[in-house]
Amino acid sequence: MSKPAHPARQVTLAAMRTNTLLGALAPQTAALIVKRGELIQLALRQPVYASEEPIHDAYFPLDCVLSVVALMKDGSHIEIGTIGREGTSAFPLLMGAASTANICYCQVHGDAIRIPADLFRELAETDHDFRQHLDRYLQAYVNMLGQLAACNRLHTVYERCSRWLLMTRDRVDGDELPLTQEFLAMMLGTGRSGVAIAAATLQQAGFIKNGHGTITILDRAGLQNAACECYDVAREQFDGLLRPMHASGSQHVAVAAFKTPHSEQPLEL
Repeated sequence: MSKPAHPARQVTLAAMRTNTLLGALAPQTAALIVKRGELIQLALRQPVYASEEPIHDAYFPLDCVLSVVALMKDGSHIEIGTIGREGTSAFPLLMGAASTANICYCQVHGDAIRIPADLFRELAETDHDFRQHLDRYLQAYVNMLGQLAACNRLHTVYERCSRWLLMTRDRVDGDELPLTQEFLAMMLGTGRSGVAIAAATLQQAGFIKNGHGTITILDRAGLQNAACECYDVAREQFDGLLRPMHASGSQHVAVAAFKTPHSEQPLEL
């Protein structure tokens, strides 16, 4: 698996708090990640793991977004899941596998914390609280997969496009998304012409600006009104990850997986 072109940097506790899972770690576990982890910058389409190849590392996005993609025999592929600062790429490792049939790569460039697969397995086995957070995240992720399967069948491209743009915007906390219509069509599993019509409609409504490989969100509230119910379901699934831990008296501090713009109140956990 190729490594990012940018040199790795030292992991800091401040950086770890950006990721929901890492932000809830006990001090001794956090210290291990500071010691053995790397703060890296992932480029667009940077591979995270390949189909049926050994997975060597676990990635925890900070302001990048990862895509999990299924490959078909004819060479076509479709996004089946996305990972932002609410989680980790390490689903196969968490379930005891060393590889997977799917591929994972960077969908929106940005920073992530990378730790060796053996350290991830060790922490998942020995740190009970960390394992609980991982299991809750896995449950939320599986629930979301089911929701998105229904979304792809029942909701229009216009609604799905709005939902996808909102989820991506909230994860990177920025209004400019480096996306082409071709890439967005692949992510949504639909024809490019359908995405072009949806994007043009959203632009005419004043919700987005589309051009030169970048989609800029101009009216988040309008885009949210245009999105299907699945956007709210996603926020409820992932932003409630750590509430049971707080209820039991844990002192860990969590961050919101999906952030609202600075002009609005952040989601509370």
